[in-house]
Formats: sequence, C-alpha cells, structure tokens
Amino acid sequence: MQFGGKLDLTRGVANVEGAGGGGLSTWALITGNETRDGVGGQVYGTYVGLSDYSLNEFGGGVGLFDRGEISLSRQTFDTGATGAKLGLGKNFAFDQTVVGAKLRLFGDAVYAQDSWMPQVAAGLQYKMNDRTAIIHAVGGKDDTGVDYYVAATKILLDQSLVLNGTLRETRANQFGFLGFGGDRNSGYSTQFEGSAGYLVSRRLLVGAEYRTKPDNLGFAHENSAYDLLAAFAITHSLSATAAYVNLGDIATFRNQRGFYISLQAGF
Repeated sequence: MQFGGKLDLTRGVANVEGAGGGGLSTWALITGNETRDGVGGQVYGTYVGLSDYSLNEFGGGVGLFDRGEISLSRQTFDTGATGAKLGLGKNFAFDQTVVGAKLRLFGDAVYAQDSWMPQVAAGLQYKMNDRTAIIHAVGGKDDTGVDYYVAATKILLDQSLVLNGTLRETRANQFGFLGFGGDRNSGYSTQFEGSAGYLVSRRLLVGAEYRTKPDNLGFAHENSAYDLLAAFAITHSLSATAAYVNLGDIATFRNQRGFYISLQAGF
C-alpha cells in the first residue's frame, strides 16, 4: 500500500460541508493525496466571517484508493450580536454535524488528458442540526436531512483550467442551519454548483464558484451564493484557501458577505 502520489491541489480542498471540492461546491475529486494504490486523508479548519454572522468548522476525510471518500464535519453558525435582534439571544449558535460519502463512478480528472470525459462521482451528505425547536418555529419541517449529488470535474493541464459542475438534490435551508423543508416547499429541489479555476502555477489556483440554494421558508428569502477564491499549496501536504464570499440574505438580514479562510493538511 502506498501513501501520497497526487499532484498538488488535485485532491481539492475541504468545502463548506467537508467534502473534497472548492469552497462552496463539491467536486468529483477524492480527498487525500493517495493514488489508486493506497489510502489518504485530510483534516481542516475553516472560518467564515460575514456581515452579521460567522461560521466555525472543523473536520476531516479519508480517501480510499482514489475511488471513495468518507468525510465528517462539525459546524457552528454563530449569530453574534444579531442573535439578540432575532430574539434568540446574543451569540446564539446553531451546531450541525455532516457525514458524507462519495464514490468515483468513472473518468479521471487529471490523467485522462487525451479524453474529453470528466471525472464523475456521486455522493450524499447526512446533516444533523441541534436546534429542533427554533427550526420548527421559523417554519422548517425537520432537523435532519440528506443531500444527494452528482459531480463532474475536469482538469485541463495544457490550459491550466479546473472546471466543475454539480447537481444536488436537497431540502436544506441555509445549508441545513435552518433545517430541512419549509412552509413554502417541503420536498426536494435540484440545485446547481459550478466552479472554474485557473492554475497560475502548480501551487496556486484562483477561481470563482456559484451555488444555488432552495427557497423553502416563508419568513426569509434565500439567495444563491458565490465566491472568489485562491488556494495555495504551502507544501505538498499543507494548503490554505482564502475567498471573498457572498451568501445572500440569511434570516431577514440582507447581503451576507465577507471572507472565508481555511487551512487543510493532507496525506
């Protein structure tokens, strides 16, 4: 069994739900530095500072033979001083645990350079929120939910491009922090996640992402999210991601934008 072997940044980074991907979107890449002959993994910590809220997150994932991925994430969404304005109390926090699994179905994003076919993976994310009473009070139906997705990723080395598109079936309100399903719509809807990146060098990627979200709750409109990011491989095992992010309106507070910073260590 071998450890390591991937090119820098080709495991992706840990996205907002802990899976291998960009900052907002989930990619078909498998986490960890392993090739098909070994196992690998990644641990990470992320902070997102917004206009009226903040998000702290930590977690990790295991990659198996560059074929499968299992991830675990613990998230804390802090309302800060805004919590008092919402009637929840200052620094009221929503905690969420996300357990994910991903399987590469076919294709190779890196080594199949003579083929147009992308790497394609399917996965799911089981999300568990700890604020059942608040979720029901704002119109949410459930405090747990499962997202299903199919992602396609292609790395064009000659053009120094990384391209990804993901279709997600979800009921999550604000990534799950306000529960799943709502008074406007309680069922699943299909959402899109897109990413485009340029490899400035083998260690530096700059790019942009766009992610649509459901609008299930009557009390607060929910918008799509986007970011402008840079990921840098400090060493082969250590990388950092920084981004400007706009998550749109959250719980009646408009234009929630700010910065995203994440540190990941992989093997």
